[in-house]
Amino acid sequence: MIKYFLIVAALLGGLRAGAQSYLQLHEKAIVVDTHNDVLSAATIEQGLDFGNDLTGKTHTDLARLKKGGVDVQVFSIFCDDRFGTGSAFHAATREIDSLYAIAARNPDKMTIVTDVAGLERAVKAHKLAAMMGVEGGHMIEDRMDYLDSFYARGVRYMTLTWNNSTSWATSAMDETSKAFTVTPYGLTERGKAIVRHMNELGMLVDLSHVGEKTFWDVIHTVNKPVICSHSSVYALCPVFRNLKDDQIKAIGQNGGVIQVNFYSAFLDSNYRRDSLRAPLWLLIDHIDYIVKLIGPDHVGLGSDFDGIESPPQQLDDVTTYPLITRELLKRGYKDADIRKILGGNFIRVLKANKVK
Repeated sequence: MIKYFLIVAALLGGLRAGAQSYLQLHEKAIVVDTHNDVLSAATIEQGLDFGNDLTGKTHTDLARLKKGGVDVQVFSIFCDDRFGTGSAFHAATREIDSLYAIAARNPDKMTIVTDVAGLERAVKAHKLAAMMGVEGGHMIEDRMDYLDSFYARGVRYMTLTWNNSTSWATSAMDETSKAFTVTPYGLTERGKAIVRHMNELGMLVDLSHVGEKTFWDVIHTVNKPVICSHSSVYALCPVFRNLKDDQIKAIGQNGGVIQVNFYSAFLDSNYRRDSLRAPLWLLIDHIDYIVKLIGPDHVGLGSDFDGIESPPQQLDDVTTYPLITRELLKRGYKDADIRKILGGNFIRVLKANKVK
C-alpha cells in the first residue's frame, strides 16, 4: 500500500513538473502572433473596445492576451473588397486611429512598437507590444504615398492582396477561380515597384492570400526575407489559401517565415462548417510539416483569431497559446526551437527587414 501511494505521488509530481515545465517555457519565450482581426471584427464593426473584457464576444481582449502569454500582437488593418478607391485607405486609417486610441487608454498594459528595439522594451516593461499589418494591397489605392503613410503610422507589413486582386497583383482566390479572367496573373511592373519600395522602407512583404504566380514574381523581386502572416500547408489541407511544398521551400531559401493559420478549414481537409473543429494535434502537424521540410527557423504563429469562426479544438481564444507550447514539447521539440516558433523567427525577420 505504501509503495502504491509512493508511485501515485511520483506520477502526480511528474505531471505537475511537466505542467510547470511548459508553462515556464511559455512564460520565458517572447510569444508573437502575426495576425489578429479584432480591430475590424469588433472595434470597427461592433463598436467594442478590446481594452475591455470581451469574453464571450470575441477571441481577444487585452487581459486575455496577457493571460495567454502573448507578448507581441500584430493587429490586422483590414477592410474587404467592398472598399476601393476613395474609401479603402480611409477605412484602414480609421482602424489605425482606433488602435492608437486604445493604446492611449491603456498605457500601463500596451504600447505600439515599430521595431525590434521597441518590441524588446515593451516586453521588458511587461506591456503588450502592439504592431500593425495591412491585410490587402487594395488599401493603398494604387498610390505609393499611401504606402508611405501606412509606414509612417507604424504599419510594418502589408499583405499584397486579400481575396480580391489589385490592379498590380493577383490573389490566390482569383488565380484559382474559373470565373476570373483578368490577365496576366502575378505582379505587374507597378506591383514589382511597390514590392521594391516596401523593401526600401523596411516594410515586410506578406505573401498570405496571394496567387502562385504573384508569389513567384515576388520571390524573384524581393531582396529581404518575406513572411506569410497566416497561411498553412497545402499538402495536409489542399485549399487555395495554403502553401505548396515548393513555395514553402522558397520561403526557407529566402530566409522568411510562415506563420501557421489556426482556421479549421485551412488545417483539416475534412472540415465542414457544420462539423467539429479541427483537432489541436492537426495544427501541430502543420507546424511539424514545415519544420521537417525547411527547418525550425521558418515557422511561427498567425492565428487569425477574430477573423475565423472555427479555431482548433481547445484553442478557444487567446488565453490558450500555452497549449501549443505543451504540444510542441510532447513532440520532442527542443526549448530553443520552441522559442523560435513562438516568436523568435518573426523577430529575426523583422530585424532583417529594417533599413540600415
